[in-house]
Amino acid sequence: MRLSLTTWNINSVRLRIDLVARFLKAARPDVLCLQETKCPDDAFPLKRLKRLGYVHAALSGQKGYHGVAVVSRLPFDSFTVESFCGKNDCRHVEVTFGDRAGLRDPVTIHNFYVPAGGDEPDPDVNVKFAHKLSFLDEMRSLARLHPNGSQRAILVGDLNVAPLEHDVWSHKQMIGVVSHTPIECEKLTAVQKAGNWIDVARSFVPEPAKLYTWWSYRAADWRAADRGRRLDHVWVSPALGDRVSAIKIAKDARGWERPSDHVPVTTAIEL
Repeated sequence: MRLSLTTWNINSVRLRIDLVARFLKAARPDVLCLQETKCPDDAFPLKRLKRLGYVHAALSGQKGYHGVAVVSRLPFDSFTVESFCGKNDCRHVEVTFGDRAGLRDPVTIHNFYVPAGGDEPDPDVNVKFAHKLSFLDEMRSLARLHPNGSQRAILVGDLNVAPLEHDVWSHKQMIGVVSHTPIECEKLTAVQKAGNWIDVARSFVPEPAKLYTWWSYRAADWRAADRGRRLDHVWVSPALGDRVSAIKIAKDARGWERPSDHVPVTTAIEL
């Protein structure tokens, strides 16, 4: 069985539901993981998605801020939500696919929206940056993010850190900018190492190739400037390390009408 999984920070699911529908009709992933839905659960556009075949949903949303969701053509056996830093701010949802999806060995997907961190990279003066660093520390310590050798797990989402030198358009100019500061990069790398996670995108496109999933709204011509960052990630546990057959970053979606500043990232995994 091939599982096709897309992660996408949509930056308001109700505002951009037409874009979501456009993408789903074209790409038809089995599972769509959304971040920054900015939508309470009772207002999530489930009817529109169900008409497209995505009849299963795990939601963790709130009005106006944050929010994550997993919608699927396949039934999942269970879902749960984890809160971080003592805040119930809808930044994580976990689903497990097993018997109901026809899988003998279950697969767990963690969908994350890590705090952006504000503009000032100093936790002593910027509470948003302090929150981001604490969030990453809690991710590193969370036992459920440490899959053992046989556990099949996937971690996706807008992790809001571009950890490698070539994950940004200019390492020299970005090193003091939130999302690429040394402390953020170190902490996200620590999360990855603690769980022995494999960075799928960089397995397929190793450095020094540039690789981005986000382009700022501030650029007058984002494509010509191409000053991107790789903020959206797909990680797999070692048990799935040799099972990933493809990854695609849908860069063209950044040029759609009223787009998100993030683009969909789709991974194919042979189960």
